[in-house]
This record gives sequence, C-alpha cells and structure tokens, in this order.
Amino acid sequence: MKIKSYYSRTVEDAMATARHEMGPDAMLVNSRKAPPEVRHLGEYEVVFGSANATGASVDASLKLPGGRGESTPVPPAPQGDRLSVEVAELKKELEGMRRAITRTACAPAQWIGVSQDISDAYAALTAAEVSADLAREIVQAAGDRVNGHHLPPGRATQRTDGSTFQQAFIEEASSRFATDPTLGRGPAQPRIVALVGPPGSGKTTTLVKLAVNYGLAARRPVLLLSLDTYRVAAADQLRCYAAILGVGFQVLETVSSLAQTIEENRGKELIFIDTPGLAYGDLEDSDSLAHFLATRGDIDTHLVLPASMKAADLSRMVDAFEILRPQHLLFTKLDETGAYGPIFSEAARSGKPLSFFAAGQRIPEDLEAASRERVLDLVLQGAGGRARSAA
Repeated sequence: MKIKSYYSRTVEDAMATARHEMGPDAMLVNSRKAPPEVRHLGEYEVVFGSANATGASVDASLKLPGGRGESTPVPPAPQGDRLSVEVAELKKELEGMRRAITRTACAPAQWIGVSQDISDAYAALTAAEVSADLAREIVQAAGDRVNGHHLPPGRATQRTDGSTFQQAFIEEASSRFATDPTLGRGPAQPRIVALVGPPGSGKTTTLVKLAVNYGLAARRPVLLLSLDTYRVAAADQLRCYAAILGVGFQVLETVSSLAQTIEENRGKELIFIDTPGLAYGDLEDSDSLAHFLATRGDIDTHLVLPASMKAADLSRMVDAFEILRPQHLLFTKLDETGAYGPIFSEAARSGKPLSFFAAGQRIPEDLEAASRERVLDLVLQGAGGRARSAA
C-alpha cells in the first residue's frame, strides 16, 4: 500500500487532488492541521493510501496555493543527496502510518469500502478538532440513517446518497448538543445569574454585556453584585461600568451577605453576580461559594470558558467546576481561535447547554445567543466540509 500526503488550504481541496491523482480506490488514512514545520505547504495535511498508487510513497512537496488541483513540486535533489532524500521519505511514510494507526483504530475513513460522503464528513469534523470518537459516532450514525439499519462495529457504509447523507449528518451532529440562551431559572422574579470560571476567562466583561443586552435594552431594573475581592481593582472595574450604565452595584465579601442582598432586592428583575476567578487548585478552597450556588435553586450559574482553551483542558476545567453546579456553558474569546470543535465536543460530553458566545471586547456588541445553526457553522466553516452546504 502506498501512502501519500497532500497539503492545501482546505481539507476538501487536498482530498479532491488526491482522488484525482490516485484514483477512486484511494482511501483517506488521516487528516489534520499541518505541523508547524510544513505549514508553509498548506494549512491542512491529508494522507491517502492506495494499493494501486504509483509514484513516490510520500510526497510532502505538494502545495496547493491556488485553485483545486494546482501543485508545485520541489526540484529534485542533486545526485549526491539522493540517499538522504530517500531516507527522509521513508521516515515520512513511517510517520504517516504511525499516525494512521494511533489516531483511532475505528475511524470511518479507515474502514474498507468507506463512502466519500462519510470520509468527507469525518475529515471536516476532525479538522475542526472535534474529538475523533465523537466524529466517528456522528458519521456512522448518519450512514446508518441513510441505509435504514445499524451496521456491525468496524464496518463502513458502502454507499450513500449525497444529499440524503448530508441531511442525516446535520441532524446527527445537531442532536449531540443543546443550546439554551436564557437567563434565570424559571419564571420567578428576580432572575438571578452568576458567572463562574477560571481567571482571565472574561467573566466581568461578559456580565456587563449581558446586563446591557438583556437588562437595559429591555428596560428591566438591573443590579450588579461582585464577590471578586481577590483581584486588585476588580470591583472597581465593575463599579465603573455600573456608574456608566446607571445601574445599582454592591461589593460583597461573604455568601451570607450575598444572600441577604438578594432578599433585599427582590424588586429587581435581573441580578448579576460576578465571582472571583478560580484556578484549578483554588476550587478546593471555595466550599462556601460552592455550597451556596449548589443549594440555591433560584440562581442560574453559567460557567465561562475561553474558546481558545485546548480540548483536554476544557474537559478538565468543566469537571473541576462541577462543584459549583453550573447549568450552562458560556464561551468567550471566539475571535482568538479558528478551531471550534472543542466547544462542540465539550457540550456533547458534558450534556450542559451552550448559552452565549462572546468574541471581542466591545460592549455590548460582541455577544450573541448560542444556537444549533451557529455552532454547526462555527465547527464546519473553513474545514471545506461539503456537509456545511446542507446546513
């Protein structure tokens, strides 16, 4: 079996070129963002294998800077360097095979007879950094929907109808997570919202955006409360915002005083609580806040996390903050990343609905309500996935 790497700006372009060159029997072995040392060749690396392929085993010189199918080969090495070139190519071939084996043993793209629709959908998801296991589940379930039956483990859907599969793919992806852009728990007044999260996640700025968009814009009386007495001038920042907006503001040092203040302001429609940023190791010392939030059925707690955080760190942080019993996930700093698969994966893994997205420092503009359509668009945009057109 010949293994060959293709590089391009999008996964779709690289796949099209590979199939044009290697024929319809070519099988997608792996897709990922290109490593830094070869990023100049293209944003994505797609590895194809074929028992009938000809030419070099691995071609790391293929570059697709323009339209689909364009390539610029690197000039051949001098005669004296041929041995070193062959050794380098052998190393690349072995590395490609190692990645294919260790990435996931059951990836749809590695199954015999996999359809191009499944291959493309799986590549689009993994290129966006959706977890390999979740991507496999989604495309397998979409293929099963199209064929009307469940396939045994390790067997790929042999053929799919393109448009039917795309619709099934979108429906399966949408079913894996929930969105709920609401504030407060139930119809009772006041609606009380607490934002929790690690330091630097953007809680304070997001709180002000929410207060403006869902309080002042709707002419609802708003009160801002701060428990953040740890950071220097943290409360002063929120106090300044409150003065500019013309809303009430108080700094509280204990959860008992917080409970009393809430009772004294039952006439407000919206109460927002800003909490101190808690690092992973600080959560063990937050017993009083954790007990307060976990036992108050009238407080809607949103866990605020940066979208630029790595997938493994996101899962670790969500699990750690479970002590505070957050009901929603709210992601900030969407403008600081181009891979939104970890958001999708974490929403699916945790079962917590996505509430709002923030992408910038502008108040109140850089805030939007989460929706299924927006999440899928974020995940699939830029990956070249044909499934995006069905959305």
